[in-house]
Amino acid sequence: MAKNILLACVLTAAGGYLLGSILFGVLISKVMYNDDVRNHGSGNAGMTNVLRTYGKLPAVLTTIGDVGKSVAAVSLGRFIFDALLSGTGAAWQSPLDPVCGAYLAAIFCMIGHSRPIFFGFKGGKGVLVGAGAALATEPLVCAVLLGIFLIEVAVTRIVSLGSIIIAALYPVGTLINLIARGANLPTILFSTICCVIMAAMVIWLHRSNIERLKNGTEYRFGQKK
Repeated sequence: MAKNILLACVLTAAGGYLLGSILFGVLISKVMYNDDVRNHGSGNAGMTNVLRTYGKLPAVLTTIGDVGKSVAAVSLGRFIFDALLSGTGAAWQSPLDPVCGAYLAAIFCMIGHSRPIFFGFKGGKGVLVGAGAALATEPLVCAVLLGIFLIEVAVTRIVSLGSIIIAALYPVGTLINLIARGANLPTILFSTICCVIMAAMVIWLHRSNIERLKNGTEYRFGQKK
């Protein structure tokens, strides 16, 4: 039993991290502009910096890539947990639902995105990766959080504030949704803890933004430099 759990966790973590380490913002900036987006603006490889630096099309492509890799990682984690712990190929039945593998993969996909082995361990803040994970695991929660994000950005034009708010709400929404769906206690605890870790990572990576928010100097979308 313990061997199966360990193997499932290691394979899921490795797969999630390697997928997360593919930085579409950097790849797109190199292919389209022979440049590295991390040399500009905030120095991050995320969609917001791509949008500020190169415009809408590269930002859309980055969004598709970052969300897509997260969905792929989540699907891989779910498959591994299902095959090794609770699927027909498992020698015993685990109390953990395969969705737990999805959340574990999402954590390591975010780690890969922020500290990518393929790009010198300098990446992005993982908001889109988290969004992709939410979309693949809890689409209803994702839809609600997207609505909150869009309202906040429409009112304040501060993308980072919206990202921090939805990160903080993500574990709460997931917990409520899992309870409403009737998930078992081990799955609820495991998944909620994973969501708390993901939220903490996003907020921690936004610590410089939080300082600028306190000082009233944070960038507002559409603001001229």
